[in-house]
Amino acid sequence: MKTARQAARQRRQRRRLVLSATLAVTIVGVLAYVVLGSLPDRKAEAGHAAATPVATDQVRTTTTTGTPSASATPSATGKPKPKPSASAKTGAARPSATATSQPPRRASSASVSAGRIRPNSTYTGVATAYEAADGNGACLFGPSDDLMIAAMNTTDYETSRACGAYVLVRAANGKSITVRITNECPLPCAPGQLDLSQQAFAKLADLKVGRIPITWQLLSPSTTETISIRYKTGSSPFWCGIQAIGHRNPVARLEVRAGGGWRQLPRTEYNYFISDDGTGCGGSIRVTDIYGEQLTLTGIALRPNVAQPTGVQFARH
Repeated sequence: MKTARQAARQRRQRRRLVLSATLAVTIVGVLAYVVLGSLPDRKAEAGHAAATPVATDQVRTTTTTGTPSASATPSATGKPKPKPSASAKTGAARPSATATSQPPRRASSASVSAGRIRPNSTYTGVATAYEAADGNGACLFGPSDDLMIAAMNTTDYETSRACGAYVLVRAANGKSITVRITNECPLPCAPGQLDLSQQAFAKLADLKVGRIPITWQLLSPSTTETISIRYKTGSSPFWCGIQAIGHRNPVARLEVRAGGGWRQLPRTEYNYFISDDGTGCGGSIRVTDIYGEQLTLTGIALRPNVAQPTGVQFARH
């Protein structure tokens, strides 16, 4: 049996072992804490990097798209419907503010297509007569008191390229008149045929005759009128139709300023040049006649159905 002294000694040894183990665990924990504390905190760095924006020279832009004005009467394709009849009327109010123009610039004749109606060419056909009413027609120039006008056959009308052309018409009896093309004569009007207003036809022959042989040729007449620009009803910054009126010589093309250059607009049979996406609507406009002369027009406001005078005109030839 153990003596009391031996039992006490064993208890003291056990206490030393427990204290030694506790001290060892404490020392290991402290060392681990020191080692871990000296390592970089990657999670903190990652969070800091995510929260700090990176400087850049890139500039973000936002493009806003819109839809045509409801007054444009869009069709299923989103484009305003053209006025289908020659009886459609457009306003001709003249604002007090006029556009400014840059000096005309001559272009190479090779760069401009004169179409079927060419200067210094004589055309043979027949003349018929129609009731012109208020003088408006497929070219949509609007009503006019001057009824010395004519409708061009569809072939020579050439998707409204003939609109506004002045032509000298001669009859076989020696009489002649000058008329302006404001309308289209659909089939069966043949190439070379002119359908004259009754007022114009009566100066060449009795209306009862109904049909006479003629020759005709393009003119570049003297005029005091200057060119005006009109935006079509329903035009907006998202879609517009542009028309030149009062021009001495036929217009070969119309362009709008876009992206530092010029964009040529397609022409419709109702004599408007269309910007389907609104490019150039309300900006600078450049018109070119069949002789290659260009007029650059600025200060034309996007005001639908208003004829805005420019104060300039194509040269006479």
